[in-house]
Amino acid sequence: MFLLAIIALAGWCYLTFLRRDFWRGEPRLPAGARPKPAPDVAIVIPARDEAGTIGDVTRAHLACDYPGAVSVIVVDDASSDGTGEIARAASEATAGRGRGAIRSLEVIEAPPLNTGWTGKLNAVAAGIRASRPADPAYLLLCDADILLAPTTLSRLVASAEKDGLALTSLMARLDARGAWASLLIPAFIYFFQKLYPFPAIADPASGVAGAAGGCMLVRNADLAAAGGIEAIRGKLIDDCALAALLKKGPGGPRRIWLGHAGDSALSLRDNRSPGSIWSMVARTAFAQLEHSWFLLAGCVVGMAILYLMPPIAALAGLVSGRAALCIAGAIGWAMMAWTFAPTVRSYGKPALLAAALPVAGALYVAMTVTSAINHARGEGGRWKGRTYARG
Repeated sequence: MFLLAIIALAGWCYLTFLRRDFWRGEPRLPAGARPKPAPDVAIVIPARDEAGTIGDVTRAHLACDYPGAVSVIVVDDASSDGTGEIARAASEATAGRGRGAIRSLEVIEAPPLNTGWTGKLNAVAAGIRASRPADPAYLLLCDADILLAPTTLSRLVASAEKDGLALTSLMARLDARGAWASLLIPAFIYFFQKLYPFPAIADPASGVAGAAGGCMLVRNADLAAAGGIEAIRGKLIDDCALAALLKKGPGGPRRIWLGHAGDSALSLRDNRSPGSIWSMVARTAFAQLEHSWFLLAGCVVGMAILYLMPPIAALAGLVSGRAALCIAGAIGWAMMAWTFAPTVRSYGKPALLAAALPVAGALYVAMTVTSAINHARGEGGRWKGRTYARG
């Protein structure tokens, strides 16, 4: 056990000091920035059974304070709850109110889903084809549950123009109400940052490419040069696939950026039920491991050592009187909690909750195993009535 505790401690030393400070959560959009001049933007919103959020989201996009022309294309992906009708109705009270700039809304039906495509990317591709003007300078690919603040689009475009970014993405603030979400949502953000350190994403010399699919501003010319949405048409983890395509794909390398949204982008999806979070993670976790059972086994063992061994060693050493074991475990556990604390605090949760990261780690391992089992049953990537065996 002492050897495993030392291995875990070494792992936490690496993550804390050598993993690009992933845990600090510092990248943010500049406040108050506005592009001059303001290029045209087409906002594409794929929506499948999003009646609960599409109205608020559509109104927010149409009422943004962006100084240039904005067109909003809602792609109704075979919804059964009146999503398209709600989007059309929501536009009536807000169209044209964005500080004198041109605003338009079009609601279209997603085309039939062809083999090899995921539903979301099929809808996104249809929205891009329907964008007005036909060749906007930027595309804002936004989920139907992401509510943007009035200034967010201006700040996104200003940053993209200033820094020459092909992709500018925001990690939306997720719903963290309730006991389960208070632990699991900050942990979700933490684990994502660990996999895709935001400073490494922004570094042109780094091979790390990541994005948050809820809010992605894409330079249209760069997307076309890289092969378009068709180049990633079957990817379940479409945001990171798009980031990799733009950063390292044909015509690259290009600059991309991912930052924390704060209150600039809020997810309206209710996460108070643990089942909601479980489904979200299980949909893509095994795809993250490239559907490899070998990588799954490595993930389970690695997570067990990294997250469970420090508290187990600390408590076992305390009970048995083995000081070295207790100290090694306690230091590893303390480093774990210390790096998790900034994310916990950013969600307004007590800093003491950071000590419970081993519990969250164990639960996320269980979600990943669930994802693999679903794949083995032919139910991989299940989401809103669709399944994808690969991608």
